[in-house]
Amino acid sequence: AVASLSTQSVTAVHHWNESLFSFKTTRDRSLRFENGHFVMLGMQVEGKPLMRAYSIASPNYEEELEFLSIKVPDGPLTSRLQNIKVGDEVFVSSKPTGTLVADHLLPGRNLYLISTGTGLAPFISIIQDPEVYEKYDRIILTHGVRYVSELAYQGFISDVLPGNEFFGDEVKEKLIYYPTVTREEFRNQGRLTDLMTSGKLFSDIGLDKADPATDRFMICGSPSMLKDTCAILDGWGFEESRHGIQAHYVIE
Repeated sequence: AVASLSTQSVTAVHHWNESLFSFKTTRDRSLRFENGHFVMLGMQVEGKPLMRAYSIASPNYEEELEFLSIKVPDGPLTSRLQNIKVGDEVFVSSKPTGTLVADHLLPGRNLYLISTGTGLAPFISIIQDPEVYEKYDRIILTHGVRYVSELAYQGFISDVLPGNEFFGDEVKEKLIYYPTVTREEFRNQGRLTDLMTSGKLFSDIGLDKADPATDRFMICGSPSMLKDTCAILDGWGFEESRHGIQAHYVIE
């Protein structure tokens, strides 16, 4: 198994708050991935690689890889990973994979990216994919968190991305960012599942309630969040893509 790992060095580390950080690493020149994919990432622990799945937050045309992680005090990997510094080494697997791929969805008008917590990561890659802007009229990026400080990449999404020299105009025209917070005052409040069910999510952004004829979803979050969101979409007549067969939504 070790043969399929490459050793990469950390090039940047950013701590969003006491429980959330992101970091960049060098990228093997042979690594190919689709935006939305994940890799196995890890460190040497007691003489062997300890690996976990991490979505790649950077788009596939960038020279570096970027990852978003929580800090778990007693987590076997994250307890160590959260202390990494520039120049440290990590292992990255050589075979990225995953279900959050635009090609798994039927053509549609609006693409909803529904995320909670670090489930945001693959969507940071996807909103930097020029092809996604060609495919859809609107891309709606939602991010549900408990506290405002957990809204990672907020400035990047709102301020940096619209200035992209290649597709900034498409971002300005098509990307809708909808962050929501459950335990503090904020302009949007509540759980994404509740905001979908009540219809508030759709009215807040000025779009009609989601419809399988026009709308596509990618969903990334905790197992319970996935279960609840799938139940809502299934109730509305949406079908999940499985085994790479195109349908209305994908989850991870």
